[in-house]
Amino acid sequence: MFRIMNEDILQDSDQAPAEDGVVAVRRAMSILAAFGVDDTHLPLAELSRRTGFHRSTVLRLARTLAMDDYLAQRPDGTWRLARAAGWLGACYQATFNIVEIVQPVLRDLSAATGESATFYVREGKQRICMARVEGPKSIRHHVRVGAALPLALGSPGRVLLAFSGEPGEPYESVRRAGYMMSLGERDAEVSSISAPVYGINWTLQGAICISGPISRLTESVLLELKEPILAAASRLSRSMMGVRQG
Repeated sequence: MFRIMNEDILQDSDQAPAEDGVVAVRRAMSILAAFGVDDTHLPLAELSRRTGFHRSTVLRLARTLAMDDYLAQRPDGTWRLARAAGWLGACYQATFNIVEIVQPVLRDLSAATGESATFYVREGKQRICMARVEGPKSIRHHVRVGAALPLALGSPGRVLLAFSGEPGEPYESVRRAGYMMSLGERDAEVSSISAPVYGINWTLQGAICISGPISRLTESVLLELKEPILAAASRLSRSMMGVRQG
């Protein structure tokens, strides 16, 4: 439990308006959130820069967090996340059910577009269908949950490759656009449009996709689906990151 009531770290007021929560707690959370997946340790100056807090404020917060092993100071004076922070992450991962978060977004996307909506993740050189909501129309593209499909064919796989850093084209263009359309690439009778989904620290989690028969989902129709797929990808990414929806 944070010892945030230490008078050293209470500045201005220990209470903000009710909707903003306790100022000291939010400041402490900002210190922890300043660390990224590639940050083994950070100097005080960098923590100050990332949080926007004065160095003395960051130092007091960091020392308080260190009392309960959320942060630790290295011999060179830099700071790293400590055992308690790791335990919180492990608890989150153990209780996180991706399907519970994905399924409502897929249902809303399918209802809004009238087409099937799917969420894929990368597993080696394949993409795996993790969750799917079938569209309401009688003629539709079928994929079963758990099915493994090639990465380099179809918009979901190419999106996963593009936002995993695959060099060259079409991946550079996909990264610039933020989405990809595919017409008859993996299956001559199927077209789709996909966008990337991110999690904590902007780590790629998967690709969200709308798909259907190419006779119905022509290029012009797919372009009309650009905004819905990007909005769904943004909503799902915010949910994955644990950000409150406005």
